Amino acid sequence: MIYRKISCEITEFRAAIRLPPPKGGCTVDEDTAAELRDCCYELLFADSVRVVTIAGSGDVFATGRLQASAEIAAAPMPDRIDWLTRMGAASSIAKLPMPTVAVLNGDAVAHGLEVALAADLRIAVDTARLGMGSLRDCGFPYDGGTQRLPRLVGPGMARDMLFTGRTLSAQEALAAGLVNRVAPPEQLEWVAAQLAQQIGSAAPIASRYAKEAVWAAGDLSMTQGLRLEADLSVILHSTEDRAEGLRSFAKKRAPQFEAR
Repeated sequence: MIYRKISCEITEFRAAIRLPPPKGGCTVDEDTAAELRDCCYELLFADSVRVVTIAGSGDVFATGRLQASAEIAAAPMPDRIDWLTRMGAASSIAKLPMPTVAVLNGDAVAHGLEVALAADLRIAVDTARLGMGSLRDCGFPYDGGTQRLPRLVGPGMARDMLFTGRTLSAQEALAAGLVNRVAPPEQLEWVAAQLAQQIGSAAPIASRYAKEAVWAAGDLSMTQGLRLEADLSVILHSTEDRAEGLRSFAKKRAPQFEAR
């Protein structure tokens, strides 16, 4: 996969996406968003990929939020909606069937945080800052920030960050449940690699089913969610992953899951 703005390197069972350095205070411009969408679409069919990581360049993950030009702002509503659609990348990340990890090597602010929120897990360098930007500057989220943030940190913290522009330190984000791990700069890549290895060594079909069930939990009642969990468990028992798990347990060896 060759792109102009982003990069995507696949090694063994991991796809590592890297965002470009910020330009003009913003990382994710229209071209970058388009490449992220294209990359995620290609990864939908990469059966050998069991985990996807998304990192920034240098000491920044992604910052800024591209504002519509005067021409777009004055355009009819359908054109403005079309522009916002072209700027979006988070939904494509969230739709990936395999587990995803955002590796926050620096600040994740505004649209950068919206991109990070679309991942299943987030690792942050201990110097990172996380925020939604300021409504005072008309920096209104357009890539799922108002929906994904409260699902992670609760509506109270989400309102605080949105209404006041509050920015969290990495440690505050960890305490709030916004990130899952914090590491010093010299250990961040190692921690990310270890987490990717741990995820990738698990049964790939089970990992995908677990992701599907957890993401659906926010939109289902408890009864519906339990039914989905039971259905996925029954289906999983008929897969080769399940058979290999039983064989490896019986032979007292590590499972050898096939790429699919």
